[in-house]
Amino acid sequence: MWIIGCDMHARFQQIAAINTETGELVERRLEHQGGETQKFYESLSSPVRVGMEASVGARWFEKLLVDLGHELWIGNASEIRAAVVRQQKTDARDASHLLRLLVEGRFPRVWVPSLEERDVRQLLLHRNRLVRMRTALRNQLSAIARSHGLDRKRKLWNEEGRQQLNALPLDRWAAVRRHDLTSLLDSLESRILTLSQEIKAEAERRPHVVRLMTHAGVGPITALGFALTLGPVERFTRSKQVVSYLGLNPREYSSGGNQRLGSISKQGNKLARWLLVEAAQTAARYDSQLHRLYVRLKVRRGSKIAKIAVARKLAVRLYWMLRSPDAVAQRVSTQGSPGRNLAA
Repeated sequence: MWIIGCDMHARFQQIAAINTETGELVERRLEHQGGETQKFYESLSSPVRVGMEASVGARWFEKLLVDLGHELWIGNASEIRAAVVRQQKTDARDASHLLRLLVEGRFPRVWVPSLEERDVRQLLLHRNRLVRMRTALRNQLSAIARSHGLDRKRKLWNEEGRQQLNALPLDRWAAVRRHDLTSLLDSLESRILTLSQEIKAEAERRPHVVRLMTHAGVGPITALGFALTLGPVERFTRSKQVVSYLGLNPREYSSGGNQRLGSISKQGNKLARWLLVEAAQTAARYDSQLHRLYVRLKVRRGSKIAKIAVARKLAVRLYWMLRSPDAVAQRVSTQGSPGRNLAA
């Protein structure tokens, strides 16, 4: 069996490989251009295990190994670096260090979603980016409207508001800017609607995602994003692990019997955390328990902390909906209506 430590870069990779049967050791640099990398891995007879850090995105390399029947392990970059004793850092040392961890059974392997799941994540990410672009366009058009005495806030985007915006008497280049921005906005609106329909279809194909959508305030986007981020729910034995995984747990600086807690760690998936905060604000309006939690914390600590607390509580609920669907179904039936925020 070949075991390979791979220090991946954009244009090349440095490898350190050992054949466990013959003891043969190989250290070399493989260029990605010209097919050198592909030829090397095609020349190896299975089984082959390759270990690399999670900080480098190389989907083409993952697909190559899958097609060849080789096994790829992705490791936690922070834990891998923490295991280095010496201060010297070179590509050859990094590859040898990865190989040593693999051979000694100390490689900090992390869970990796399938290629199909990661492709669906791209759908969610693409829509999120387009929504942010739409917000930027709306902010520019709102500024133009306010500077000419039209301040309708959110009503600027309904039919009447758009007519008033288009009827504003503007100078030449201001009018050109308004025309270009509105054209881009209409194009984005159409594309975002199409992507939202695709996300809804992807969510309805997964029974566990449909189950999450029964919670108030949780629509197909939040439910699908949460499920794809968590992966197999059996990976987590406690809800605290889920909260920490999503970066919703507070930072802690405790020593000598003194405990100091800071803001949330934000070490998890940024998109999943953002979706939970958005959905939490809707859920707090329709769920009585979350509403009381939000109001109580808003009075004591402010609205920002209250939103994060509700998002954390929502994440715990969704986790248990995946772990214990029967118990949660009974709670939903006694508390009221299913999710009503289809855009979240």
